[in-house]
Amino acid sequence: MNPKIYMAPMSGITDLSFRLISRKLGATQCFFEMLDANAMMHDHPKNARLQKTLKIDLPLAAQLVGAEPSTMLDAAEKLTSLKDISFLDINSACPAKKILKKGAGAALLKDTARLGKIVKNLASGLRIPVTVKLRSGFDKKDVAECVKTAKVCEANGARVVFIHGRTVSQGYSGDVDYESIKAVKNALKIPVFGSGNIFNHLMAKKMIDETGCDGILVARGGLGNPWIFKNIENYLKNGTIPQTLSLSVKKKVLKEHLACIEKYKEITEANKIGFMGKVTMWYSKGLYNAKRIREHISKVRSYKDLLNLIDRVV
Repeated sequence: MNPKIYMAPMSGITDLSFRLISRKLGATQCFFEMLDANAMMHDHPKNARLQKTLKIDLPLAAQLVGAEPSTMLDAAEKLTSLKDISFLDINSACPAKKILKKGAGAALLKDTARLGKIVKNLASGLRIPVTVKLRSGFDKKDVAECVKTAKVCEANGARVVFIHGRTVSQGYSGDVDYESIKAVKNALKIPVFGSGNIFNHLMAKKMIDETGCDGILVARGGLGNPWIFKNIENYLKNGTIPQTLSLSVKKKVLKEHLACIEKYKEITEANKIGFMGKVTMWYSKGLYNAKRIREHISKVRSYKDLLNLIDRVV
């Protein structure tokens, strides 16, 4: 078995700069940030920024969030006509309140008939594979219900099911439900991927061993740690234990990441500096002086000053 390792789509995170650095250090299959179907159809300016890519940024998948089957298909057709997408994922896992209020994201777990129709519309209407991202439950763990929902997706044409092993109520905290992921894997004929708490090679191995899943999605584990994809791959293939990275290596990659943000991120200068500060904090996690570094970062007002700070303090 050779489990696949994909970068998960993350709003506000998996932009072009994040993908380029992650690809350079071992990520293969990446995602755009989550795209809103309604915003796609209204040509919201933000969508053009979210879809920024390069020829080397392949293979690349997209994830759509929405509640109306017809709008989801229209948005998917529009997106695939503009971008070279390897597959399209339907988000029925997002726990954000603003998404749930629209009946989208994880709200679809409570309306499997609608979810099934969305899957069928896209699977029959697109030339590329359609996948679905689920959670293990809404308010509470329910293995049977999780399997039932996954079967609806499979029956309507989904080619892969991704499962975040937490309920909507849990958000991103608490224990991961390996049991539900395993049950879905055993019940479906299509591939099943596990997601949740994959912060290193050992947690990736645990997910695979506990569930028998065909692949994993790496999300927050990649923040400030673009090496994670290759580390997991090497460990799963031949048991290679990742080496501890030197501070100089981390600083070098951080600066490359910031340079990509400076070059490609199309937001106001003030917001760009704020975003760069957030990324720098990701890389500083675990350093003995991380708290002091965060205090300095919060006061930085220019790209040049941030680079000087990294040389001086980090």
